[in-house]
Amino acid sequence: MSQLRSIPQCKIDHHPSNPRYGDLVYIDPTAPATGQILFEFLTNQKFPITPAIAENLYAAISTDTGSFQYSNTTVRTFEIAAELVRRGVDVGRTSQLLYENFPRRRIELLRDLLGTMRFGCEGKLAWFSLSQASALALGVLPEDNEGLIDHLRAIRGVIVAIFFEELTDGKVRVSMRSKNEAVDVCAICKEFGGGGHVLAAGARVRGTLLEVEKKIVEQACAAIERNT
Repeated sequence: MSQLRSIPQCKIDHHPSNPRYGDLVYIDPTAPATGQILFEFLTNQKFPITPAIAENLYAAISTDTGSFQYSNTTVRTFEIAAELVRRGVDVGRTSQLLYENFPRRRIELLRDLLGTMRFGCEGKLAWFSLSQASALALGVLPEDNEGLIDHLRAIRGVIVAIFFEELTDGKVRVSMRSKNEAVDVCAICKEFGGGGHVLAAGARVRGTLLEVEKKIVEQACAAIERNT
């Protein structure tokens, strides 16, 4: 353990709310993906990028940018993606593994979540919730809910989408997404000890599912009303 403590901690990230602990810290909030920062570092230092490394960097960039859909995706992002393809990435195979390879329980989870779906702020706010009871009944694993909030964000007229997940430690995991930079969900999550980006953020909030829902929904609705 003492040997591990003597190893310098290096943190590389693109979240502006990063707490910046560690011995070596590099945070670039202008970068659309941490994978993009890593690619620039590896190429600048002339480290080899094998096909396996290229595939992992491509996967990191693709998931961080919402499959290159988010507004902070740049020309450079596409240039890097093209270079990674040149270095051996099979785009079809990688995309299928990332986005078309889900277990059936994930779809069962989505069906359960859609049954809890609610709207507020004249349809500009949408949210759904996962209770511990439902998670146990469905046999949900932590990775199963990744990206499910996008079904809410994709609804026409919705500006802010929220996913509430009841945890076993007396807290609720809150994931928030915004389609309008005027409605900063990172600012909302920071009020509850969380963080992230303007358009994508999260927090873990102590309280019951209903208590946390009420507090977060009120804050989100107020932000929508102030800024839209």
